[in-house]
Amino acid sequence: MEQAYGAGKAGGTFDPITFFQQPQAILRIVSWIFSIVIFGCIANEGYVNRPDEVEEHCIFNRNQNACNYAVGMGTLAFLCCAAFMALDVYFPQISSVKDRKKAVLADIGISAFWSFVWFVGFCFLANQWQVAKPEDNPLKAGGDAARAAITFAFFSIFTWGVLALLALERLKKVSFQEEYDKLFTPHTPPPFV
Repeated sequence: MEQAYGAGKAGGTFDPITFFQQPQAILRIVSWIFSIVIFGCIANEGYVNRPDEVEEHCIFNRNQNACNYAVGMGTLAFLCCAAFMALDVYFPQISSVKDRKKAVLADIGISAFWSFVWFVGFCFLANQWQVAKPEDNPLKAGGDAARAAITFAFFSIFTWGVLALLALERLKKVSFQEEYDKLFTPHTPPPFV
């Protein structure tokens, strides 16, 4: 299949097997799963209390901001992955080079942003977990969930970073095609009189 503007020919048919074998689709699904794990771990087991307390507090040093950050960013990353997966499916149907370029630039920016967000989240969660007092969680409930959230936040740094690099490669293809079209536009010679 001939490549045009960094993707399949505009208007081509969608082949799910080929689509899901692309590194970009695989990484997007992995990032989507990581965000579900981070969100799920904190929402499910991220709040604990002492035996003598009724109110539950965040497992990360009783800092509510740490749990709110993880749940909020996990939810937003989940939605962002779903939106960009839909854009990846729709991308071959975009015939305008400028629109393709805008989509790829948005992908680069959003992916780099999420890589940074997960770096901040990993540092924040790891720090709050490190300074958490054992007496705040004497039954050691939710420790595995907290460590899983930290671990998957760490892995998310790299999945989103690689997604940004793959989008950068796609931008090079789109830019090359745009320049090629400018240089070699077919023109009709003037008619003979």
